[in-house]
Amino acid sequence: MTRPTARVLAMLELLQTGGQRTVGELADRLGVDERTVRRYAEHLADLGIPVRAQRGRYGGYRLLPGYKLPPLMLTDDEAVAVVLGLSAAERTGLATTAHAATASALAKVSRVLPQALGQRLDSLLASAQFTGSPSRAVAPAGADTLLALAAAAQARRTVAVAYTAWDGRESQRELDVYGLVFHSGRWYVTGHDHGRDDVRTFRLDRIASVAQGEGSYDVPADFDARTQVTSGIAAVRWAHEVRVLLRTTRAEAAERLPPSVGRLSEHTDGVLLETRAEHLDGMARMLAGLGWDFEVLTPDALREEVLALADRLRASAARGSAGPATDAPRGP
Repeated sequence: MTRPTARVLAMLELLQTGGQRTVGELADRLGVDERTVRRYAEHLADLGIPVRAQRGRYGGYRLLPGYKLPPLMLTDDEAVAVVLGLSAAERTGLATTAHAATASALAKVSRVLPQALGQRLDSLLASAQFTGSPSRAVAPAGADTLLALAAAAQARRTVAVAYTAWDGRESQRELDVYGLVFHSGRWYVTGHDHGRDDVRTFRLDRIASVAQGEGSYDVPADFDARTQVTSGIAAVRWAHEVRVLLRTTRAEAAERLPPSVGRLSEHTDGVLLETRAEHLDGMARMLAGLGWDFEVLTPDALREEVLALADRLRASAARGSAGPATDAPRGP
């Protein structure tokens, strides 16, 4: 802690644990001198917090017996954001503090939440998994949806969800929730879909509602939710498999092309880009915009799209270079 305000609040946290703290003990815990501790005590008293001083050799400070801070007022959405932020920072290595500090912050938040909300958040933390930092724009899930699915996973209770597929089709699905996974900026739920009699994965931002069902279930012992979600996404069919040879270096290609674009590998004549695409016209524009020479290996349809783009660009350049006609100057 470096800011005086943060240290004052840390002193209040120490005093709230009960009993009397000596000035020397508080100074050691806060990393300040004893004079500063006395000044912090005055700050707390000015805020209306009943800090009592005990004089003498073993004197110190304590809070008036029975005093408690007002409860932390957080909505469900705010509580989910705080708890998930701390947990994700710890699990994905984004935390700027030690593990003990993150755990302490989580404990403080949990201690002041209403019991029912605290239990639902405990279920969420027990069920959620994280695969790393997002590589695209996030698609946030509703807190109610996230908490309801987490509670179902913890209690092993079947749920009914209203789901909208990528093509706009709406359906009611009966689901045994095996796990929740945050992957590449999106929340996913995976589990046994009763209607399909198979394990399926759903995006939470496409779930309109969650209702508890009657059934119960057991999760297969060898089931890994994170592997199920990531492998399922990778297996999604795309219209075109693309292989392009880029005339550049591996370092330059990695700097310009994020991992989400495709796989890069060394090649004797440059860098091989392997990816998938639904629309080849967009792929042609992306390749042209890179500014490197390239060779389309597959598919042939992409080569045709590149040629068509080149024709359109030449036509546009020709139109721009043709200036208005002018008459020759007349003689006397």
